[in-house]
Amino acid sequence: MGYISILLLSFFISLGFSIFIIPRILLISFKKHLFDIPDERKVHQGVIPRLGGVSFFPAVVFTLALMTGLNRIYGPEVFPSIISGSDTAVLSFGLSSLLLLYLTGITDDLIGVRYYQKFIVQIFCAILLVTSGLWINNLYGIFGIYELPASVGIPFTVFAIVFITNAINLIDGIDGLASGLSGIAFLFFTVLFAYQREWLYASLAIVTLGTLIPFFYYNVFGNPARGRKIFMGDTGSLTIGFVLSILAIRFSMSDVTVLHRVPDAIVIAFSVLITPVFDVVRVILHRARFHKNIFSPDKNHIHHKFLALGFTHRAAMITILLISAGFAAMNLLLLTHVNINVLLFLDIFIWTVMQLYLSHRIKQVKEASDSKH
Repeated sequence: MGYISILLLSFFISLGFSIFIIPRILLISFKKHLFDIPDERKVHQGVIPRLGGVSFFPAVVFTLALMTGLNRIYGPEVFPSIISGSDTAVLSFGLSSLLLLYLTGITDDLIGVRYYQKFIVQIFCAILLVTSGLWINNLYGIFGIYELPASVGIPFTVFAIVFITNAINLIDGIDGLASGLSGIAFLFFTVLFAYQREWLYASLAIVTLGTLIPFFYYNVFGNPARGRKIFMGDTGSLTIGFVLSILAIRFSMSDVTVLHRVPDAIVIAFSVLITPVFDVVRVILHRARFHKNIFSPDKNHIHHKFLALGFTHRAAMITILLISAGFAAMNLLLLTHVNINVLLFLDIFIWTVMQLYLSHRIKQVKEASDSKH
């Protein structure tokens, strides 16, 4: 069996696991009244279970463990291993960190956890991950910086992990948005890591993609009146956010032992994360500008802007997914033709112009509505 076959098998195992477990999570949620109650800042109506993310971590661990077990039983000639010797520490520390975040997310979804307590756990998990040797060691010329010493790269990586994890958590505001953006990113990373022959990371990406697809179906197309709709909750967003940070950081690392190394890898790694990352930066700057607590919730995210313009939830979700794919495609096409700093400036410029246009259109819509009254 070849590695591509193993990737496909891993995908279908995690897909089947998620298909099996999500209806049972729905059943338990309704029997125990574990719902996401709407309030003034949420955009959904009615009571909907928010424990869909409970399926993510078990599906990932089950599939990776099964693939490793099959390799031990049948040997590398029949069932090649997805784990090399250098990957063992990353896998061990990564899964340990994921377990802590998973338990924190469940606690938050069931009884609530204060934001500073979640930050402490996230920082600890990020430190645990970089202890395995996974940290950003090169900026590839961004602001003229190339190789990073450990004293700079490790703290920067801890910050990046926490930031990406929370960016996915905060973008989870309408049906299918967080899972859709993450699904695109996981597919993207599967192809990239398979090209580089880094099979553990390719497997991690495609396995997590497999767990997301059934959830996406229930989240976007599920009928709440029939008890078939579910949210991922903090359990899910923290889990997939952390997995995405693992993949982005590993792909960004400069490593001479990697075959078919992609140039300027950090730009490619973060291209598919531009939408959630830029959105969080803009929201934080907006809150700071008006002297608000940067951790206080509001309705100023990009999906709220599209909803304010009259988009349906599904139309807003699809539009934002297309925007995210557009940024990634643009960066991939221009990477070999444009300086990395010019490309970063172009991303920021386009995002800023888009946000100004959306704000202007919202103002026009409100003025037109007020004039009718």
